[in-house]
Order: sequence, then structure tokens, then C-alpha cells
Amino acid sequence: MKARFGMRRGTVLVAALLVALSAATLPGSAAANTDDNQAHSDHWGVIARNTIGSPVAELRNGPFGPFGTPAAVARPPYGRGSLGIEVANNSTTLTPPSEKVDFGNEVDFFGQQVLRVRQVGFHVFQTNENVGYGGPTNMPNIRFEIDPDVTSTDDYSTLVWVPNASPVTSGWSPFIDATKTGYWYLTGNETSCTQAARCTFTQLKASFRTLQARPTIYTVAVGKGRDFMWIGAIDGLRLNDHIYDFERYGVRAIRVK
Repeated sequence: MKARFGMRRGTVLVAALLVALSAATLPGSAAANTDDNQAHSDHWGVIARNTIGSPVAELRNGPFGPFGTPAAVARPPYGRGSLGIEVANNSTTLTPPSEKVDFGNEVDFFGQQVLRVRQVGFHVFQTNENVGYGGPTNMPNIRFEIDPDVTSTDDYSTLVWVPNASPVTSGWSPFIDATKTGYWYLTGNETSCTQAARCTFTQLKASFRTLQARPTIYTVAVGKGRDFMWIGAIDGLRLNDHIYDFERYGVRAIRVK
């Protein structure tokens, strides 16, 4: 039986050993530098307090595309694995009844400056079924929990990127650049970038500068919900000068040359 939020129960000890070995043997893995800190494979996982229902966020091999998928989009863009995500749209007693999951890092990016984020985005494995559940823009998100630094009494907001439709279905997308596509908003309406007044990445940064704010990061995550059912995968999360490769044994940081 599959354990929720991660790996199969019977392979937890083996997976932990593989993470330790990969840290010692893989270039750019667990001890690779980020711009201002260290990226540790064991600091990535489901953020329990931000997860609702019983979704799946599992480091896995593949997916490699269904039969007939062109070779160019049939396999994960990095390595052999990815982060598989499954959320349901009508499975809880809450309002709304849909699930939510965040898979991220609550340690390594703490205190870094939001306005220093220059590059961000990911690759996604989208399916025609997901489009049928919620339309072409039924896609996962990138979320930064932040201190917006707009007022002295408000020290929390979530900064959310919502991508456009994937250019590929039934396979892996090319890199989707969050600095050039989709839209951004803050959950607490701290700036002019709100869920009702969506911003580009450039407008988002300008909205903080207008208020002379210096927002800082608490956590970084990818996830889905609470809206439509979605079953797919993410790989190659880019944050500035590093790409985070999701593999079954852990998360590998690759320095962009």
C-alpha cells in the first residue's frame, strides 16, 4: 500500500540510505550552494501545516508519457524522476471540499530577499484529463511564504504564481518561465497585486518597491489546490542560479552555468 505524502512504507529506510549516499557521490546534490544558503536534500518534503485532505506528493521515477508520446516530451527533463502530485476536488468535509498540498523547503531559503529572485519556474507533466477536470489552466503553482514588510503588524502572506496553460499535454512541458508568463498575487492584499488584480513578475516587484518594502522569504514550495482535481508531476524547479531536480531518492540541486 502506498504511504500518503511520500514514499512507499516498505522503502523508507532504503530511501533514507540512498539520500545519504547521493549526498556524498552526486555532484551538486545535498550540499550544493544556493545563492545565499545551503540546499539540503532532507529539507525538502510535504509542508504538513499547508496540506489539506489526503493528497499525494511523492518523489517517484517517471512519468515517461503514455503510449505514442513523442520522445522529446516523454521523459522527465532531469534524471529519471519527478515529484508526482495527486489532489482531489471533492474529498473533504471542509469548504471548499477540495484538497491541497505543498511540497517544499522550510529551512534553506529563510530570510532571503524576495526582490533578489531573478529566475523562477518549472517543467510540468500535464494530461488531457487534467484539462477536462478544470480547463487548460488547471495547473500546479509555485508558492513563497513571505514577510511582506509592508506594515509593522502584518508579517505573513503567501506569494503565488499561477502559470498559463502548458504548451504540452500527455507529456512533459518545456521550462515554463514564471518571470515571463502566468500571473502573481499576494494572499493578504498587501500590495496592488491581489487575486482580483493579477500582476506580472515585473509588476509584482514594482508593487513592493513603490511601498519601499523589503519582503523576505520564509518557505518555498510547489503544490496544487484548493480547486480542481489534478494528477501529474513537476520537475526542474528553478530558483535563481539553481535547478532542483526531483528524484526518487531525494532532491538534487544543479548549479546553472
